Amino acid sequence: MERLQAEVRPVPVADNGLINDKDTDNMPFLKAVLKEALRLHPPIPLLVPHRATKDVNINGYDIDAGTMVITNAWTIGRDPAIWEDPEEFRPERFLGSSVDYMGQDFELIPFGAGRRGCPGIMFAMASNEVVISNLVRSFNWEMPRGMRAEDIDMSECTGLTIHRKVHLRAVPVPLSADSN
Repeated sequence: MERLQAEVRPVPVADNGLINDKDTDNMPFLKAVLKEALRLHPPIPLLVPHRATKDVNINGYDIDAGTMVITNAWTIGRDPAIWEDPEEFRPERFLGSSVDYMGQDFELIPFGAGRRGCPGIMFAMASNEVVISNLVRSFNWEMPRGMRAEDIDMSECTGLTIHRKVHLRAVPVPLSADSN
């Protein structure tokens, strides 16, 4: 949080006091935080099913034409053969890395890949960048009174989308006027 705030807070803002999408272009740590969040918590765990159009062998597995294939983005994002310490939230792993969520790097495909990838990737990510940057710029964040870091339950419920089993509670603490 502190590293993200250190990147976001010095950015000169428009007259309305808000960071916009052009401002986020030069925020590599913000982008790394969002990639890491999508790696660990893709919004849709199982991507849209596809049907094999021909017989194929992939990594020793025979897939017959007509077989329905479903990609598990959640498992790929936590695969220890791909990711060092896959259960750890470490945005730094994306700094200096060319891995992106646009569907060309198959180790990070929260939006799918190819021509059937999500058409709203750019809108979703631009929106997330602007919202998150403004939230961390304008507030410090604390846990509710009496709650400790080890009390946070990050378990998820599966369904069409992944959502948290227990809601995350965070208290926004507005910055004083002279600290902004």
